[in-house]
Order: sequence, then C-alpha cells, then structure tokens
Amino acid sequence: MFAKILIANRSEIACRVIRTCDEMGVATVVVFTEHDVGAPFVRRAGESVALPPGSSYLDIDAVVEAATRTGVSAVHPGYGFLAENAAFAAAVEEAGMTFIGPTPETIRAMGSKLEARSLMELAGVPVLAVAELGGIDARVAAEAIGYPVLVKASFGGGGKGMRIVTAPEGLLDAIASASREAASAFSDGTVYLEHYVSNPRHIEVQIFGDGRGDVVHLYERECSIQRRFQKVIEETPSPGLDPTLRERLWEAAVTAGRAVSYRGAGTVEFIVDADGGFAFLEMNTRLQVEHPVTELTTGIDLVRMQFEVAAGATLPTQDEIPAQVGHAIEVRLNAETPVDDYLPSTGVIHRFVISDSVRVDTGIEDGSVVTHHYDPLIAKVIAHAPTREEAAARLARVLHLSQIHGVDTNRDLLVRVLDDDDFLAGTIDTHFLERKHESVTAPSLSEDAVRASATAAAFALQARNRHHAPALASIPSGWRNVPFQPQTVLLEYRGDHIVVSYRMGRGALKIDVDGRPVPLDAVYTLSPEVVDVSIDGVRRRFDVNIVGDAVYVDSSLGSARFVVTPRFTTRSVVSAAGAMIARTPGVVVAVPVALGEMVRAGDTVMIVEAMKMEQAIAAPAAGRVAALHFGVGDQVDAGDLLVEIETEDDDG
Repeated sequence: MFAKILIANRSEIACRVIRTCDEMGVATVVVFTEHDVGAPFVRRAGESVALPPGSSYLDIDAVVEAATRTGVSAVHPGYGFLAENAAFAAAVEEAGMTFIGPTPETIRAMGSKLEARSLMELAGVPVLAVAELGGIDARVAAEAIGYPVLVKASFGGGGKGMRIVTAPEGLLDAIASASREAASAFSDGTVYLEHYVSNPRHIEVQIFGDGRGDVVHLYERECSIQRRFQKVIEETPSPGLDPTLRERLWEAAVTAGRAVSYRGAGTVEFIVDADGGFAFLEMNTRLQVEHPVTELTTGIDLVRMQFEVAAGATLPTQDEIPAQVGHAIEVRLNAETPVDDYLPSTGVIHRFVISDSVRVDTGIEDGSVVTHHYDPLIAKVIAHAPTREEAAARLARVLHLSQIHGVDTNRDLLVRVLDDDDFLAGTIDTHFLERKHESVTAPSLSEDAVRASATAAAFALQARNRHHAPALASIPSGWRNVPFQPQTVLLEYRGDHIVVSYRMGRGALKIDVDGRPVPLDAVYTLSPEVVDVSIDGVRRRFDVNIVGDAVYVDSSLGSARFVVTPRFTTRSVVSAAGAMIARTPGVVVAVPVALGEMVRAGDTVMIVEAMKMEQAIAAPAAGRVAALHFGVGDQVDAGDLLVEIETEDDDG
C-alpha cells in the first residue's frame, strides 16, 4: 500500500480522501491556491504545497512538481479539475508515481464523449444520435438529428458546457455559449450536438475494474433531480426501476467497462425514457460526487477500494459485492439563490452547523470564505435508513434544523423537494425542478413563523444593547421610567420592512409585530445568543447569531435572516431604467453588443462568468447601448454598473 499520497484537489473531496487515508495510515499532501490559504483541507492534510501565484488546480506541471518535491508514491485526483485529464495521468506516471484512477489511454478515450460513444456502439451498448460540428453546418446537423438537440461539451462534465435548443433560432448562440463555458471549465471548448430525450431519467451505475478485463458493478444511482444539468439530489436504489431494466443497466455498464479494460472506480451514465428504453450518455473516469450513497448501502469505502485496486489488489468478484441494505439519499448543499435563477452566492460563512445524525461531507467550517472562483458546492448531506421514506424524512429534518449563516443556499429548496408528494412517489425526471420551481422556491416560513422569529431577533438585539450598555447594564431590556413608551426595532426581511415594538407593562412584556400583538405567555431566557420564550402556549428556543447588521434566527420553525434598519431613515435606490448591475462577482467573458448599437428588451448585452457558470445580462428595455463599463476579461464586483441602455424615456 502507499505510504504517502498527494490529493490533487480541494475542499470537500480533499477532506473526504484525507479521512480514508487517516484510517489507513497513509500520509497526505495537498496543493492549494492563494484563494484557499486558510481552508480546512489545507490544515487537515499532513503537508501542503502552495501553487505558484496566479496558478490554479489545472496546472499540471505545478501539481506534479509538488508531488515530486514531497516524495509521494501516488496521486489521487478527486473529481473535477484534472481528475479526467489524460495528460495529467500520464505526467504522474511518467514521474514514477501511481495515478489512482484509469490509465491515460482510457481517460483519453472516455474523455471525448464522441469517441466514447463510438466505442460503446461497437460494444453493443445503446447510444443516442449525435453530430460533430467540425467543418459542417451546425444548422444542417441539428435538422438531421431532429429538435430538440443538446449542445454538449465533448470533454468534462458536471453540467457545464451544455445547452438545450428547441428551435434553429437559438442554435448558434447556444453553441458559442456552451463552448466558452467548456473552455473555461475544462480547457477545451469542443462541443457537439446530441438528440435530446424529453423528460428523461438520469441513471448511473458505479463500476470498478482491475485494468485487466475484470469489471464489477456496485449497483445504480438515481440522479434525475437536476438544475442546469447539474445533479442536486442523488439516491440508491433508484425508485421505480423494474428488476429487468435494473439488471440490463448493470449489464450494460459492465460491458462498457470491459470494452476499455477499465481500471479503478468509474461511473457509466445512462438516459432512460418513459418507455424503459435507455442509452449511454458518458463514462466518468473518476470517483463521483454522489459516491457516499453507494458506500452507505453497500458498506464499502470506495476510496479505500480505489487505493487497493491501484496498488494491485485482486478485484472482488460480483458475488463478493455485498447486497444493498436500506436506502440512501444525498443532497448537494450549494451556495446559491434558487429563487433568483440559482444565482451564485459568495461571502463568509459565519456559522455552519449540521447535525451529525447524518453523514456530512464538507470542506466548510465557521469562518470559511465562499468565492466565485470555484463550484458553489459547500457540503454533501447524506441520510441512510431502512426505507426511502425514512431516509427522505430524516434528511429533510436535519436540513430544516441546520444553521448556515453568511451566504444564500438551496437548503430550503432541498427540504421542499424531499417533502414533495411526487418525489416521495418516485415520479421524477430531469425536469422535476423546472416544473416545481414555484413551489420549491416559495418562502419557507409562514407569516406566524416570521413574526415569532422577528420577535426573537428584536429581543436578542436589545439584550445585546443592554449587555454593552455603559451603565445600568443589569436592568431588564426595555425598562423605562415611563412604562407606556414602547421600544421599537425596524427589521428588513426578504425586502419587506417589519416593525417590532415592545414595552414593559404591569410587570410583563407586551410585544407587537407590524401593529399586531404577539401572544407572549412567558419569557425564560433573553440573551444575545438565545431567546427562549412561550408564544401562544408553545415554548420554543430561538438560536440567534448577530453579525453586523444581520440577525440570523434558527428554531424549529425554520431559519430567517433579518437586517437591522436604522430608525427614522428611508431607503432610496436610484436606478436608471436602462442600467444593468452585476449581482455577483465574476469575470466578463463576452460582450455581444457594440457601443451605440440598438438592442431589444431581453437581448443579451454582456455575459459574466461566476463559479464556472455563465450569467447572461439582458437589456431591460429597448434602446441604444450608451455605455459599456467593462470588457472581456475584466473582473466585476457585485453592485458594479455594467452596461447602460439609453431608452426612449431617457430622451424625454
């Protein structure tokens, strides 16, 4: 076995690999960029090497040099970045180290989705109709395949570099956009066209091979809950597959692995239509983000198995693979705002608390910084239970009670999906989130829950004020010589103002929220961190975290973030009708309009990339491009004025 390995990755997956290495007594080394200097994975590794300034995790020479300098015997690539880069695997092996993954030749063959498709077709695995774009008219190719078509990056994965096109008018723009995104994420902008199956399910099969022709499967995973082609919820076993189809998928995945003499952990992905037909999508030549659900239902540590296979151990036979026990569901907790088109969210994580009653794979802790440089995934939360219903309920409950402060997340969306009747019935496909968008992004707190949480926020703020008071800090919060004079706190919640007022009267606290009395029965604890009160006969504990003007309140009712608004002030926001503002930090990757050009409402005037995903900035109204404040390659910050359109109204 290996004495020391280098993990060529970051954050959650680096921490995950370190955990198995620690259990096996294997020393670890990681590399890090200037953005990850203080990250937990750097501290948890035995040794770490800073990549050159301005470099990235895609720098093959720098990563191999770090591995050589620290004397490791093997390199684990994780997933993403260089994990499916044949040149990297070859460089590692040429330097005399073991690459914990497939051979460079297999990665190269499967890395090109077009070449992979050809190999699978020869092996007898069902495939979809595709068209390469080199030297042919894309519009002719799309017509030959038949709309809708999927523009798809030839290299890479994770939903990047993919666009659905339903009509010829949007084809060329979709190709350009997908190619830019693929080039940014995978350093290769090659794209092709594939026939798009409407309302499919996305099923994948975990395989392991020994590199000499023996391949086994570790069952399938359901990955149909997606947004922008990126998986959000994964589970195993897949609900709703009949036994015959399930076994056909396993057999096809093993056939695919044998066709390329696969070595190590891999995943064969399939699209399944409503009639039970299926076709090969791609092979991921690495460990998958969702591997924990397989681990929990089989009892097999897949990272340990990767090490053993890479070290030359004998692959277990199919009969030796344990049968699955129970059901496991994983959710990807992302730093994003689902209600705002999944806009990435960046900032400092002030508090990160998730119950250890479920498995949590993360590289985040209190004080971690989420930047726009990397994927928005901040944690994977996984529940395992005897039944699917119990796993979903347990996971939903843990997420509901978690405390995540400082960035917006998709936590509430995940809870709503896990509680959804169609999800629980297994009635799912890859468009589930699109159909359910309104219901899964609706406000998570009821009006009464917001009122109770606002009450707790006001009490905590006043308790803090009394604690820091220069004099008489021990008197009750809200005490006044004139008992009828109320104390008032003005809060903002989801863009609306909330007025909380309270006073001491006849020895008891009286409180109103927006002029309506709150039925406060008893007060047990009032502190800046904890408010324990009884409202309308129900006692609840509210955990409060005050960070600057933000007040985070967590309870059994859910989570709320309030912003303290100064009294006697009014907010004035002046924004010209044709002004476009950056909503998140990022990099300008395209400016498809010119100064002075006439545009229509909805036309794309600038494209900004954040967290490896493109955001199209659309003209809010028809008019003339009056100002372009940034160009291709420029960094922008949230709030920056990007483009100005001179509308007819501007002319007066």
